[in-house]
Order: sequence, then structure tokens, then C-alpha cells
Amino acid sequence: MKKLLGVSLALVLAAPALAQTASPSPDAAARLERFLATRPVVDGHNDLPWELRDQHGGRVETTDLSANGDKLVPPVQTDIARLRAGGYGGQFWSLWIPATITGAEAVKTTREQIALVRRLVARYPNDLALATTSAEVRAARQAGRIASLMGIEGAHQIADNDLSLLRDYRKAGVLYMTLTHSKNVSWADSATDTPNVRGLTPFGLEVIAEMNRIGMLVDLSHVSADTAKAALAATRAPVIFSHSNAFAVNPHPRNVPDDVLRLTAANGGVVMVNVYPVFVSAAYADWNARRGAEAKRLGIETEDAGMGAWTAANPAPRVTAADVANHVEHIARIAGRDHVGLGGDYDGIGGTGPVGMKGADGWRLLFAELIQRGWSDADLAKLAGGNVLRVLARAEAVAGGKS
Repeated sequence: MKKLLGVSLALVLAAPALAQTASPSPDAAARLERFLATRPVVDGHNDLPWELRDQHGGRVETTDLSANGDKLVPPVQTDIARLRAGGYGGQFWSLWIPATITGAEAVKTTREQIALVRRLVARYPNDLALATTSAEVRAARQAGRIASLMGIEGAHQIADNDLSLLRDYRKAGVLYMTLTHSKNVSWADSATDTPNVRGLTPFGLEVIAEMNRIGMLVDLSHVSADTAKAALAATRAPVIFSHSNAFAVNPHPRNVPDDVLRLTAANGGVVMVNVYPVFVSAAYADWNARRGAEAKRLGIETEDAGMGAWTAANPAPRVTAADVANHVEHIARIAGRDHVGLGGDYDGIGGTGPVGMKGADGWRLLFAELIQRGWSDADLAKLAGGNVLRVLARAEAVAGGKS
């Protein structure tokens, strides 16, 4: 691991194209290497399971993810070498399924995603370990393995509002559920759909209570601000936003407004910052919208060759680790440094990302940027994984009747 850290870090910090600010001093670079070797990163959201299913036929056993995932066809943003290089102690694997899959098919597909994660862990037993509690995360770390945790991304996966399915998923090791994805459910609103219930229905309150009872984290990424506020008012355990940024920095509906950040701090929860350029940069989001409009006008996909002339004439704005750091610092300023974390959304963002952060090891550049902004190792450790592990332990205590 040290060799990986040293080689990868040197390459990243030496490459002029990746520079965010002035290159770190030798002392700062050495500090960063020590930090990554000793303080575990726990990332709140990675979509590799669906990427393997959708782009690689679910062939976990024969798809080599030991290294060079970017060389696979199609490439992936996550592999064991990059997780090791990034200092990961834990990764929440998203059990995402499309919002269009509902009913019995949604349950079947979710269970297949759970099985795929278990197969992934079995494929790399020296590197990964399934974790369903905070204690198991610590045990994996002590054994030199990366804890593999699971989260469901959207309550359409509890088909027909069946709370017994929620309990079954928890027994299978699922540690969080995002209340919505891109579309509303009958009892909660998505940030990217037309408001319906404007908060939570009585059944939605039942869902929150049951999640608290069984020790499943309430994930508020993707939900509307009204639904987030209702959930924060109802929950007895801290919440997470598994992959969300600050609305004040980039006013995208997927990002978290300041009043919700303050409520999250009061709740003890954590907002885990995402690297998707559309959520990071307002300039990039505007460019992406204009690109989409042009593709629609031409009747083609945005990545088709026919978009080449438009893209050449309208290059994408540069998004860097400094832009991601702006979200981290805003969340920390409003909610406090105890309430910010990392949730990259790797392999769910179409292979894109800020400059130098297009793979799961990209957090190195964010840490380097924050070191230059004066962050202490203690505060960086909270950001890297300490805050979310505290939230998980607290949710377990609430479920155990210790609230």
C-alpha cells in the first residue's frame, strides 16, 4: 500500500495539468502520504455494482478489477489499486436500480445487486470485507481490508410500500436507503421531480421510524428540501446525504441549501460531497444544459460524433479539486467540520469528474487542496471517514434503544 501511495501521489502532484494551486511543498506532500496511509477514507456512494451489471454483464468473477479499471472496455472508475492508493478504509456500494423498475421486478433486481456486491467481496478476499456494522468496518481496517458496505438508492426498491422488504434488506446487510432517486415516490418528493407531498406523508413518517428502529441510515440525497426537512424533524438518528453538495456554491436542485445544512448539523448528520461536475460547478452545469439542448435540437445523443463541432467551439469549463473544496468548506462553515464527508458517486457519473479526480483515488487532490487551505489532520480525518462512522455508530445506538 505504501508503494502505491508513494508512486501515485508523486505522479498526481508532479503533473502540471493537474495542479489546482501552487504545488504542495515536500513537507505537505509527505504529510499527505502519511495521512492517506493512516486515516481511512470511507466514501458514501459508488455505483460500481450497476456498472458491472449493465456494462460488463454482471461478470464479477471474470472482470479484472485488481488494477487499471480505466483500461476495461467500457472503462470503470473504481478498481482495487485505486481504492488502495486513495487510502480507503470503507466504501458504501450503491444498490441503485432505475426508477422505472418497480414492483416485484424492483425487489428481484435489488436482491441481485446485493448478491453482486457479495460476489465482488468474495472475488477479492484479501482486499475487501463485507461490513454491516461500524465494528465490522473497524475490524476490516485492522485486517488490512476495505470494508464493503451497502446502500439502497431509492424507495421504489421497497415495492408496494412493504416495510417487511426494508427489514429483509437490512438483514441482508443494507445500511442505508436513499428516500427517493430522480422521481418522487408516493410518500416523499425528489429534488428533481414536480413536488407532490411537499414533505412526508404519514406512511413516510412510518418509514423513518422503522429505519431508526432497525438501524438503517436515512439518506437524504436526491430528496427535495421539504422532504429533507420533514425527515430531519422526524428521525431520532443522524441522517446522511450520501452524495450531495452545497446549494449556495452551485444552485442545482440536487445540492443542499443552507437551512437544511443547519438542520443537519443540529441532527448530528453528515453531508458527503460529490464530484459530479454538474453538481460541483454552476458554469459546468450551464454548459452541460446548453450541450443537451443542442443535442436535442440535432436529434442525437450528447456523446455522438455529431456533437464534435459544437463541443470544439464550446469547450467544457474546467472543474478542479479547488471547486470541490469550495463545497467542503461551505458545508463546514455552515454545518461545522463534524458534518461533512465524502461521497464521490464514482461509476455513476459517466466516467467524468474534476481534473485529476476521474477515478476513485481522486480524493488525494482534494486533501492536498485542503491542506494548503490550512485544514488540520484531525479535521481531514473527520471529513475522510470519521464523521460518517460516528453517524453509523449513533444509528446503531438508537436502534439498540440507547437514544
